[in-house]
Amino acid sequence: MSEHTAGAKAAAPPDTKAVLLGVGSGLGAALCWALGFVATRHGLKVGFTPVDLLMHRFLWSGIAFIPLVLRAGFGNLCGIGWGRGMALMLLGGPVMSLISYTGFMFVPLGHGSVIQPSCATLGGLFLAVVLLKESISLSRVAGAVAIVAGLAVIGSESIGHMGSSAVMGDLIFVTTGLMFAGFATLVRYWRVSAFAVATVISVLSLSLFPLYAGSGGLARDAAIGLNENALQAVAQGILAGPAAMYLFALSIQQLGVARAAVFPATVPVLTLLLGWLLIGEPPTTLQAAGLVTVLAGFYLAQRQS
Repeated sequence: MSEHTAGAKAAAPPDTKAVLLGVGSGLGAALCWALGFVATRHGLKVGFTPVDLLMHRFLWSGIAFIPLVLRAGFGNLCGIGWGRGMALMLLGGPVMSLISYTGFMFVPLGHGSVIQPSCATLGGLFLAVVLLKESISLSRVAGAVAIVAGLAVIGSESIGHMGSSAVMGDLIFVTTGLMFAGFATLVRYWRVSAFAVATVISVLSLSLFPLYAGSGGLARDAAIGLNENALQAVAQGILAGPAAMYLFALSIQQLGVARAAVFPATVPVLTLLLGWLLIGEPPTTLQAAGLVTVLAGFYLAQRQS
């Protein structure tokens, strides 16, 4: 009995350490994603185009990941396969990112940072039932209803106060949220490594760089200045991309999928807070009300019963 007790005590510290590592990694991933949203909004304000931000998002990580992809096998895209790799690149790569960046040209930070993750959650629930044949609990249904209600509150601000261009911006984020839901569902359905997918997408996206350079993009970047370009390189190319993916994968490894799924739900809150503190864009009353409703929906949607 004493040996068993001693063994349990000896095993406790590693468990606690793993939980703390998982929580820290999950919060770190959410913070990286939130900083990416804020940097996008800031970058558009200082003169970058969505295509410029796309270049920063994939160029630096693509260059860094070339050795990993070559080592794992470029012929079959690290075991993913070209067909699956191209489908995942379409849904979760430069196409989705470019559409998302464009959305911030029409609506404030509080819209895109809430609508896109919310629609990703809704789309993920729907595809989990239809494609993955998972059962959905009453709690998750209630969560989906709450998320829709929160989106309706935010959407009412666009319809009532901002005009048709803001409605278009909201619909853009609905689209990108559903695209990401399809991306995440295929990653699960095909049982491929999320980190391998991220590296492959970054490397394949390098093929777009000659088009960007030929269109005069480098001249636009130079005109904006070194400091702003360095900021976007860090925020888009490191934090919102590979750093967030690595930290979230580590969180899943330490805590499991269900517990780690809580952290992406904190991205809207962190984004609005950082947007307020860093770029002086506070949320409106309707945005805050919609956010609270959506967060309640996230909580219910992530419960298992």
